[in-house]
Amino acid sequence: MHMKAIYYLLITLFFGSYAIGQTQGVAYTAAGKGVATTFLTDYHCLGVNSSALGWGTGYEGKKFTIGMTEFGVGLYSDSLNKDKLNKLYKTIRNDITGKDQDPANWQEQSDNAADYLQSGLSIDAHYNWFGFSFQTEKFGGIAFNIQEQYSWYSRLNEETTDIIFRGKLSSYLDQLTLSDGSVIANTDNISQDTLDMVVEGSFSVPIQLSSLTSGSKIRFSWNRHYNLGYGLKLFGDSTFALYAGIGGRFIQSTALFNMSSDADGLLFYSSVSPSFDIDYGAIANTNPSTYTQTGSIPKTVGNGYGLDFSVSAKLFNRLKVGLAVNNIGSVTYKRNVYRVSDTLITNIRLDGLQNYNITDALDQFLNDGGLINLVGEEEIVVKNAANIRLGASLDFGDMISVGADVVAPFNTDNPGGIQNAVYSVGGDFRPVKWLTLSAGYYGGGIYAHNIPVGINFILGNGTYEFGISSRDALSFFLQNSNSVSTAFGVARFRF
Repeated sequence: MHMKAIYYLLITLFFGSYAIGQTQGVAYTAAGKGVATTFLTDYHCLGVNSSALGWGTGYEGKKFTIGMTEFGVGLYSDSLNKDKLNKLYKTIRNDITGKDQDPANWQEQSDNAADYLQSGLSIDAHYNWFGFSFQTEKFGGIAFNIQEQYSWYSRLNEETTDIIFRGKLSSYLDQLTLSDGSVIANTDNISQDTLDMVVEGSFSVPIQLSSLTSGSKIRFSWNRHYNLGYGLKLFGDSTFALYAGIGGRFIQSTALFNMSSDADGLLFYSSVSPSFDIDYGAIANTNPSTYTQTGSIPKTVGNGYGLDFSVSAKLFNRLKVGLAVNNIGSVTYKRNVYRVSDTLITNIRLDGLQNYNITDALDQFLNDGGLINLVGEEEIVVKNAANIRLGASLDFGDMISVGADVVAPFNTDNPGGIQNAVYSVGGDFRPVKWLTLSAGYYGGGIYAHNIPVGINFILGNGTYEFGISSRDALSFFLQNSNSVSTAFGVARFRF
């Protein structure tokens, strides 16, 4: 397998199904109802509402919670339907795993190629390597987990899309330079033999990068979070109790790519692990942050931190209210750091995408001879995609719980963050002690109207737990659904 394919590990391992929401973290139980702030306890509440660690496990006699193998991956677009998303997923999976493409499907993906890049497309993946928590009424609760997080969002204009896919043969390039040194006009009636001789395409009149890419955006990040949190009861009784929590994380980043071109100008910076096999060309020789060491596991390019602060209250042991500010902090990138300013583009030497895996678009921007001229930097500091969330829930006896959440971004410019506020309502129905059924509704952000559903099995009074959920049940029934999603958890234990 090509070394670059390592960075797809998080997606490909679990790409038999699709995405978990950006607002519930790795908690598959929350993905099934769309609400999380006052529903999650133990290590699941890290990065969501750490004060909930003070509530206890909710199961009598159970103080410890351990979990592994919890994940969710997937695709979402407000412009593509379920059929196109499914076919795009299969094309990406086959490309990464080395499986031969079905010729008929390959041609169809070629026909749909422009739709993929020109449509707003989001790919999210989360994986919990390990989680642990200890909770008692007197001590409160402490929790730790290790979480992998992959986030991709792209939307490109027509000109940039054509260059990304066709490279030096793009119809927007006026002239073609052949291997014998001759220069010809780029027309529609050039023979394939002549096209095979093309080494470079160029603009007869150079064009500003910001003008060419206007309206385009790609935001991509791949981070590992080592989360730690503590929550406890400050005071109170069964009538009213107040809780507080604090959390934090050490962040290791494997990749960062941020490009945005609009009326306000051009923003572009990147820091990508050498495991992606980007060929930066001669510029790498003068970049003070050049880093080339590779290994079986992609090397990190940045380190940072994030802090969480939260409070919550319980009233009559039925009503819960929570407020949290999460992931305040930054990551400092010191390896393979590049920026670009608005420059004139004269020529393109790349071949374009060799498949219809749109995340390979990074190559077209960063590889030597690509769409832009890079400038090496020593380091760059990027603020985290922090958020603020408010939630409440009400228990109607032991069988039914309902709640609502609002999650808003602190900043929308950084990769990995939600673009606009996400609002949701949902809840749980427990017909028997060992079964929880979840459902809800959420919208906002980049999402249309979604109906999450989930089912969770709790055996031995909480001793063992596993389940499956979907962020949008409509994708099972409607052809024009904008997402396909599933989240799993198969190994959670309490004792």
